[in-house]
Amino acid sequence: MKVVIIEDEHLTADRIRTLLLRINVKIRVLAMLDSVKSSVQWFQQNEKPDLVLMDIQLADGLSFDIFKQVSVTCPVIFLTAYQEYAIKAFKVNSVDYLLKPVTEEDMKSALHKYEQYFTQREPPPLIESGLLNSIRQMISNPYKSRFMVRVGERIKSVEVENVLYYFSLQKGTYLHTVDGRNYVIDFTLDALVEVLDPAMFHRINRRYVISHAAIREMITVSANKIKIMLIGSDDSDTYISRDRLAGFKKWLDQ
Repeated sequence: MKVVIIEDEHLTADRIRTLLLRINVKIRVLAMLDSVKSSVQWFQQNEKPDLVLMDIQLADGLSFDIFKQVSVTCPVIFLTAYQEYAIKAFKVNSVDYLLKPVTEEDMKSALHKYEQYFTQREPPPLIESGLLNSIRQMISNPYKSRFMVRVGERIKSVEVENVLYYFSLQKGTYLHTVDGRNYVIDFTLDALVEVLDPAMFHRINRRYVISHAAIREMITVSANKIKIMLIGSDDSDTYISRDRLAGFKKWLDQ
């Protein structure tokens, strides 16, 4: 079976490839792509695979945009933490719709569906109204709900409710949790503000995106300058940018 993985979180992409090969050593991963642009280019230049595993929210747009630009006739398994795209996902060559973090059991089930409906030429089952109603009920949060991070040789899931702030350091981006741990993530701060709930997190300057709970103390330096003391941080350069001050005050009042 020839497979393409489209996922912009490199740790998650590696984990999906590991799961696939653990389940079936005969699976051949043709490509691991991380954007709408690179995916469109790949499908334009290569023969179609047997199956695509595709995240919905990519750094440069929704993966559904791929289908608008190039013909993708092979079946798709969608992998995402975003529940609100469930109904749309079922309408685009979909074998299954799996919420992250994907377990080995979930992946086995999805591959079994692929083999049943596509390799044996059986028609896929109709999506009953009861299932659609269940999907509608679970649609609640359009923003990222968790991050996959590496802890030694293991991969763990960190819920956004447990994140105090995100920060950039040298060439990396990290999240800082309520229990005082830092984990590297495959996002820039610019990308983070596009996928995080703006009611929960706010970008205060070029280095930090913070939650309300992250604020230990606020110090007025001048009429146009506020210094933020963050829990678990001894960084002395956590000033609110002047051009962000009005937006920050409005966010505090939400």
